[in-house]
Amino acid sequence: MNVYKVTLFGHRELYEHRKIEEKLTAIFLDLLRERQYVEIYIGRNGEFDIFAASVLKRIRKRVGDSNYGINLVLPYTNKDIEYYEQYYDSVMIYECIGKIHPKGAITKRNRWMVEQCDLFICYVEHKGGGAYTALQYAEKLGKKIINIATDEY
Repeated sequence: MNVYKVTLFGHRELYEHRKIEEKLTAIFLDLLRERQYVEIYIGRNGEFDIFAASVLKRIRKRVGDSNYGINLVLPYTNKDIEYYEQYYDSVMIYECIGKIHPKGAITKRNRWMVEQCDLFICYVEHKGGGAYTALQYAEKLGKKIINIATDEY
């Protein structure tokens, strides 16, 4: 099976929910028509992550789930893991080797998520924070990027 991997990143706070939902919906409906199978990687460290996951769940109600999976990628184990396992198709824990501060673990997990993807979809409005850093890394690696904050779709 041909698997197309998509990673989602965005800022901790959102202000344009309707615009974000419209663009994410259009992008994903196109991807689901064009690709045999879409593997989605998403975190849960801010409002964008949670909002994007809910948009993906609403799309699932419309079109089903036969050709995509929503994977939560955590930087370390979490007390809410049982809830997450019910909400997402899978929960992946990116384990860092050795002792590392939680923020450092998030950064390492973010880099791994960028490295895995064929398409990097983000909502980055300003220069700063983890989403912006991940965007810079995706650019450095030459990943295909859609920034729904600035790109037309």
